Amino acid sequence: MKKTAHIISHSHWDREWYLPFEQHRYYFIKLMNELIDQFKKEGNRFQAFHLDGQTVLLEDYFAVHPENREIVKQLIQEKKLHIGPWYVLQDAFLTSSEANVRNLQIGLHDAKAYGHVSKIGYFPDTFGIYGQAPQLLKQAGIDTAAFGRGVKPTGFNNTVSDSPDYESPYSEMIWKSPDGSNVLGILFANWYSNGNEIPVDEAEAKKFWDVKLRDAEKYASTNQLLFMNGCDHQPLQKTIPKAIETAASLYPDYTFKHSSFDEYTEALKEALPEKLQVIEGELRNQRTDGWSTLVNTASSRIYLKQWNNHCQTLLEKIAEPLASMALLAGGTYPREYLRFMWKSLMKNHPHDSICGCSVDEVHREMETRFETVSQMGEVFVSEQAAELAGKIDTSGVPEGGIPLVVLNTTGWDKDEVVTKTVDLEKLYFSQMHFEEIPMYLQDKELPAYKLVDQAGNTIECHLENPVIEFGYDLPDDKFRQPFFAKRAKVSFFAENVPAFGYKTFYLIPQEQPYGQRPEQAEDGGMEMENEYVHLLFHEDGTYNLTNKATGRTFHRLGIYEDTGDVGNEYMFKEAKGQEPITTKDVPAVFRFIEKSPLRTELEFTHTLTIPVSADDRLAIERNRLIWHKEREAGRSKEMTTITLRTVATLEKGRKGPAFKLTIDNQAADHRLRVLFPTGLQMETHQADSIFEIVTRPNIPEKEWENPSFCHHQQRFASINGDEMGLTVATDGLQEYEILPEDGTIALTVLRSVAELGDWGYFPTPEAQCIGIQTAEWQVLMHEKDVIASKAFVDAYQYKVPLQVIQTSAHEGTLPADYQFVNWESEGLAWSSMKVAEECDDVMIRWFNPAPTSKSLTASIPAQPDFTSYKSTILEEQTNESSNQYEVTGYEIITLGFQHKR
Repeated sequence: MKKTAHIISHSHWDREWYLPFEQHRYYFIKLMNELIDQFKKEGNRFQAFHLDGQTVLLEDYFAVHPENREIVKQLIQEKKLHIGPWYVLQDAFLTSSEANVRNLQIGLHDAKAYGHVSKIGYFPDTFGIYGQAPQLLKQAGIDTAAFGRGVKPTGFNNTVSDSPDYESPYSEMIWKSPDGSNVLGILFANWYSNGNEIPVDEAEAKKFWDVKLRDAEKYASTNQLLFMNGCDHQPLQKTIPKAIETAASLYPDYTFKHSSFDEYTEALKEALPEKLQVIEGELRNQRTDGWSTLVNTASSRIYLKQWNNHCQTLLEKIAEPLASMALLAGGTYPREYLRFMWKSLMKNHPHDSICGCSVDEVHREMETRFETVSQMGEVFVSEQAAELAGKIDTSGVPEGGIPLVVLNTTGWDKDEVVTKTVDLEKLYFSQMHFEEIPMYLQDKELPAYKLVDQAGNTIECHLENPVIEFGYDLPDDKFRQPFFAKRAKVSFFAENVPAFGYKTFYLIPQEQPYGQRPEQAEDGGMEMENEYVHLLFHEDGTYNLTNKATGRTFHRLGIYEDTGDVGNEYMFKEAKGQEPITTKDVPAVFRFIEKSPLRTELEFTHTLTIPVSADDRLAIERNRLIWHKEREAGRSKEMTTITLRTVATLEKGRKGPAFKLTIDNQAADHRLRVLFPTGLQMETHQADSIFEIVTRPNIPEKEWENPSFCHHQQRFASINGDEMGLTVATDGLQEYEILPEDGTIALTVLRSVAELGDWGYFPTPEAQCIGIQTAEWQVLMHEKDVIASKAFVDAYQYKVPLQVIQTSAHEGTLPADYQFVNWESEGLAWSSMKVAEECDDVMIRWFNPAPTSKSLTASIPAQPDFTSYKSTILEEQTNESSNQYEVTGYEIITLGFQHKR
């Protein structure tokens, strides 16, 4: 049968990488202008161009050339220029579950305005892909994915087999999610540049095609051959029509076609064999030697991951749910502003950006974007919370009382110690001359206060000594209003705050003496405990963690380990010739910061002596472009010190201690980890991934040669035995390793390197992360595994705080305590609450982390005219209204709540 060579013109466009964004954009504008001219000049001889699967590029172009919007739109409608389905080509593992969904939702939303979208799950250069991608794609109406990494075809003689010795003999395969959803997977087995710069000259073309046709046929399962005419930042090949004519004349047994993914996949599906290899779950290059997985981008420039986690949490776990609750309270949903915030954040999500594997200029600009998103999110949350609080009836508060509304924007009931700075009294500049106000407030005696809930029960609280501070209001109907306020921090335990709801508390004046903060405990007695766990600290800062309910203990957790790193931003390579340096048996200096019924904080400090950098050989190897695997550099004989200041915090109601490490990093070329030796010698462990708590092996495949076996995580890593398990939840720490000899969870908290590490020598001195760096995590001890024990709920709730709003005494339409949405299910993981892109239906998403089905019941109890329906991730209704659902194993389920008028 005659074979068809599909030639797809494209340019894989990293918005920023070895050049900063604006310099890359300069060249992209040239490409787009030449492309428009090419379509005009060649007409139907130049059939199509694939715009790299990301619609953000159109925004980048129209910012400079808005006058070309209509001609570009016409090319898209004529199916010459192919766009979407993503907004950006983001890294899959380092961005959250909901960020991956928003990327698809917003990309498809924007593409819709242009008239046509390329419905292919396009992952050309993604550094590994999460296992639930087929389920997400299928829910979005996409049945084909194309990817360049994650699967290595190693089959013999193109014979389809279910042999475990290789992943796929073909570049075409069936890719299946844990829930059973599957798509056709297309691997760029010869990379996405296998048809780049096709010669026009006959002699050169013959030499070119003899190799390229053979290479494509080696892995192709059909007579449809794919040739990607482009590469990273590739200029347009204007001679493609002539090059195709030359190829057709040289190879009459082949049909050469200037094609698109639409045309290629349609022809491919008609020619597929009856049986293809089935690839299940994650694509992470696990069947390779392990030296090119790019997994250590998870620890490059950790400060970027921490920023990203903060911003993602702010948008998806606080801002969107809060705005949804405000809508249910009768307000409006500012979807355009939310979409703008998401777009601003996702511009930091491409793989060369969030992975921290670009030049320093790129990552400095990213910090500014993160700061911008944080500023937008914080004012959005503040305004939405104040608007919602204004609708709550607090008129019953006694005279002089201060209402405090505690909002839970998560999908689980929540207990938490909260701290809020409260204005006990304030005077506006309009009430007294501003110079006199501070002294007046300082001299004025305030009453003592007690805290009560709506039922009048007294709640233990701690009120710090007040301070005088300047502030201002920005009213909706008048000029800004400056004031001075007498402020104090109040801390209390907010118990059973309902999911998607709130409780109201009141600070009430009383005649008792002013409530001071409790006396601080003296140094010593290096123990802390609450109702759940007990910690005993040793002199070197390690600790024994005991579950008080079972009496079981993990011993000597929390060792710091420092190792030389002569790798790059992509991959870790341990320096030769020196064992890791640890804090084991290195005395720490301890002091208690706080000991109260609400919270215990213990600080301990290490001074660790380590080599100042790698030895001189590394500079030579970098300049000679020696691949990281082959490097022989060791660590310098010159030593320096780094200071590790750790604060351990155990609060009332918290299932495990939280830690904050502050590192004064004065060394280069090294990696710092914190170790949790569990003593559990297991074959597998679990980790949080995209809509999945994935099970991974503790020992790599037989092909693996790299001594390091690190993995990505989203929020936590976990290991368990038959009776107990340990889960470490993190705040933007996304690299870990399981050391199988003793079941140690090794969490990377800092990695210092000095070069990009790809196709040339690009120094990145700021990737050394010199100076003050921080890292935060929580340690959770549980019975059984992280799913069966439901410890994942606590891990997901870590760093998603309750929102506390001070409001006035006023009448309102909402009661003092309220829950907007009620749901019941044993074992589902909540993911998001938002309002639909195209209507005002409230959309709530969960996923089932277990293989067994779970039931789900959900309703808006106070508004029976709202009914629910099952939806796709694109917020398209898939069934009739109901209030009870069966969620199959590993299923991602979205419910829409619709107002029946």
